[in-house]
Order: sequence, then C-alpha cells, then structure tokens
Amino acid sequence: MNDRPIEDDKMPAEIDFSKGVRGVHHIPAGAKVFLPASIERSVWEYFSGKAEQKGIELSELLTDVLKRDIEINEALK
Repeated sequence: MNDRPIEDDKMPAEIDFSKGVRGVHHIPAGAKVFLPASIERSVWEYFSGKAEQKGIELSELLTDVLKRDIEINEALK
C-alpha cells in the first residue's frame, strides 16, 4: 500500500456517467456463479469421491450439500 497523499489535481472535478450502463454487473437469480474457493485437501478428496460415485460434477454435489446446510440452519432459527 502507498502512504503518499492523493493529488487532487489528478481527479476530474466532474465525472461523466451519461454513457454508463445500469446493471452490467448484476447477477440474475438462478445464474451459475463460478467462485474460487479454498478447501482442505481431505474435504476435497471426500466430496470428489462422493461426486464420482454419484456420477455428478463436484460443484453440483457441493451446491446440494450447502443448500441442505442452509435449510438446516434456517430451520433451527
């Protein structure tokens, strides 16, 4: 990180947003979102094996497991 102060003369007094597009980065409900996630190797190996046994993608299995976990947590509130 830089500790130097920001020079005000480098920022324009006004910024023109007239050509901006609303919602460009909006992710619609139900869309698949690919996010990097770090998990322990043993957890990855366990779920990779389960996904292979079921003949489904690892991401599909993990999504199902996480959805069930959400349902359980919501039910316990």
